[in-house]
Amino acid sequence: MKTTAKIISVLFHPLFIIGYVLVLLLSINPYLFVIQDEQAKFLLIFSVIMLTIFFPLFSVFMMKMLDLISSFEMKEKSERIGPLIVTGTFYLWLFINIKDNSNIPAAFSFFVLGSTIALFMSLMLNSFTKISLHTVGMGGLLAGTFFIRYFFSYDSFFIHLPIGSFNLHTNLVLLIVIIFAGAVGTSRLLLKAHNTMDVYGGYIVGIFAQIIAFRIMVG
Repeated sequence: MKTTAKIISVLFHPLFIIGYVLVLLLSINPYLFVIQDEQAKFLLIFSVIMLTIFFPLFSVFMMKMLDLISSFEMKEKSERIGPLIVTGTFYLWLFINIKDNSNIPAAFSFFVLGSTIALFMSLMLNSFTKISLHTVGMGGLLAGTFFIRYFFSYDSFFIHLPIGSFNLHTNLVLLIVIIFAGAVGTSRLLLKAHNTMDVYGGYIVGIFAQIIAFRIMVG
């Protein structure tokens, strides 16, 4: 069980969530993006991966090498401050660069803003509790998927895989996200990385941050 919990925790690491949403939007409704040629899409995905995954991970790696943190798990609250600030800076940088870009839909911009808000909310709460960043990410993914489902996408979409093409309803995507959100919270508890309040608090922060971002960007 612990091995499965670790795999789930890695697959749904909070740094991956923005990238997952970008791929989801490109799959569900690619016409949301003005850019249509494959090279432009690749550059967009590459830029998002660099700013939301590579640079934050590299920064944490450097902090570990400089003994600013004792482990990549950052088990102590004090060790999370630096990585949260650095990651928040990259998220904010991404949002500033896409918020007025006519090629980028509000469906993606609002989610990046929500993720940024959630991250800085987590930083503020870190002084009082070791909130689960995994469930912050999954709470945000759940709320973001809900808004994308009901305000930005078609009812169904085609997904192309090596074994064939499949027509999926977006309600199924929402159901899958709900299941994975629960699995991530359960995994964090099984690994004893957090207590119940940390896990539920993470969900609340993630969902609340996306609601704020949606109201700001979309109304």
